[in-house]
Amino acid sequence: MPKTKYYYDSDSLSFKKIKVNKKTILKYIFMYLFGSAIFGFIFIFFSSKYFQSPGEKSLQRELNNMKFQYSQIDKKIKDIEIVLNNVEDRDNNIYRVYFEANPISEDERKAGIGGVNRYKKYDGFEYSKIIKETYKNLDIISKRLTIQSKSLDEIAKLAKDKEKFLKSIPAIQPINNKDLTRIASGYGNRIDPFTKAIRFHHGMDFTAPRGTPIYASGDGVIERVDNRSSGYGKHIRINHGYGYVSLYAHLYKYNVVKNQRVKRGDLIGYVGSTGRSSAPHLHYEIFKDNVRINPVNFYYGNLTASEFEKLIKQTSVINQSLD
Repeated sequence: MPKTKYYYDSDSLSFKKIKVNKKTILKYIFMYLFGSAIFGFIFIFFSSKYFQSPGEKSLQRELNNMKFQYSQIDKKIKDIEIVLNNVEDRDNNIYRVYFEANPISEDERKAGIGGVNRYKKYDGFEYSKIIKETYKNLDIISKRLTIQSKSLDEIAKLAKDKEKFLKSIPAIQPINNKDLTRIASGYGNRIDPFTKAIRFHHGMDFTAPRGTPIYASGDGVIERVDNRSSGYGKHIRINHGYGYVSLYAHLYKYNVVKNQRVKRGDLIGYVGSTGRSSAPHLHYEIFKDNVRINPVNFYYGNLTASEFEKLIKQTSVINQSLD
């Protein structure tokens, strides 16, 4: 049985029973519940702001780890950029210069990168700036690597062509002349052995006994093997490509046939004195784009600098040719 509560009434000088109606009870209940709700809201608000749940702590660790990983990726990207810058610099200033190719500009290497909305899909994240910068740098490197790869493919092709070109140039003396004693006459005005008049001599004469071996001065294809050209007697012409043709005249006999492919140093014939010749010797000419030029400028393949200088002096003497 609930206890009855009283209060003292000073006016009537007596105790009176405390009467509690339902409205008052509901009022107190409402105030209690409202106060509890306010307190709970405040508690939850400050707890969520200053105290993390296990789930939130785990998520924060993941975010921090992701931030660290992106920073490491950014560092590696910068290291790659240093190496790539070096490769691009060598490509432009060494490789492409050597093979006579135009350098690739910085604008061309980085063309097509960027755009207003290219990285918009990465907006809205806590670390959007880091993510966008990382993807942007990766795209730039990817583009530069693609350009560099194509450039190296081009350089490889140019190197292969250059190697073929260097092998094709008529760059050695056509007979064995190590002691440089076989030069009889050079390119330029010389005394004709038959008329004794000064006329232009379009090649070089190498004096040698009949039957001395003659060698191809560069890689190429035998274009002519005959004696149908006036004055040359039995002669051979080698087409080296790139506009170069070498001619070997007054031969005793051949060691090749027409359309045969030869390499520098291959035995192609033997010294003779056929045609318009005053003694056994090899008359040697070089054509560039159908124009006869001085062969002495091409003997860099088997001569030292001092030997080449000596040869220049020998071929500069205005003497009598042998044809």
